[in-house]
Amino acid sequence: MSMTDFNMDFFSLKGQTALVTGGNSGLGQAFSLALAKAGANIFIPSLAEDDGTTRELIEQEGVQMEFMKVDMTESGAPKRIIEACTEAFGSVDIVVNSAGLNKVASFEEFDKEKWDPMIHVNLTAAFEISHEAAKQMIPQRHGKIINICSMFSFHGGQGSPAYAATKHGLAGLTKAYCDELAQYNIQVNGLAPGYYATDLTKGTRQDPKANEKVIDHTPAGRWGEPQDLMGATVFLASPASNYVNGHILAVDGGYLVR
Repeated sequence: MSMTDFNMDFFSLKGQTALVTGGNSGLGQAFSLALAKAGANIFIPSLAEDDGTTRELIEQEGVQMEFMKVDMTESGAPKRIIEACTEAFGSVDIVVNSAGLNKVASFEEFDKEKWDPMIHVNLTAAFEISHEAAKQMIPQRHGKIINICSMFSFHGGQGSPAYAATKHGLAGLTKAYCDELAQYNIQVNGLAPGYYATDLTKGTRQDPKANEKVIDHTPAGRWGEPQDLMGATVFLASPASNYVNGHILAVDGGYLVR
């Protein structure tokens, strides 16, 4: 293949299937819509009830969406999810491990009761989903796994040691699975959002001191918007990134450099 063979079709996901965990809420919705806009059918397993909003956005793009209400931490659930996705669309080409949980408490109050659910959702479920999906991707000799990491994949985190631990763990899993799966033309990368204006950060943004702290630390001088993540998501899911592997892509307005 030469340079002249490159064209914008390298960013197309037409005819592919993307599984986005937690893809009907928060930033997960932005990941789902971005992949739909690039042409992929979308399969969303989530514990959050689906009100139809995400389906409407996705189907307006001329692709299909299937939703599965499921607790991914239940024994055997990841295998059932991959089987349901394959049954619905015939393949699993892209996995976005987006579902996450964050419990915040003081050091003294952050105990095993808060730790365990976050380990199960943020890390173990992502591992099991990736493990089951890879079994489908290896015979296909192609696949993309995108783990949604965080600034806390690089930093410590007061108030939630489990969040920092799981996001560091996802970064490690990304690199380990790159090492395992690259030989099968499967790319495993992480996407690390900075500070984004979502419902989850509303309290921080409404606190003048906390809001100023985030903005002052961000060279771009603003909070990120979900749209800021959509191009990076398509890139990591598309043939345009076929030689990008084991990388954690920060989409943070420069937060990490300051």
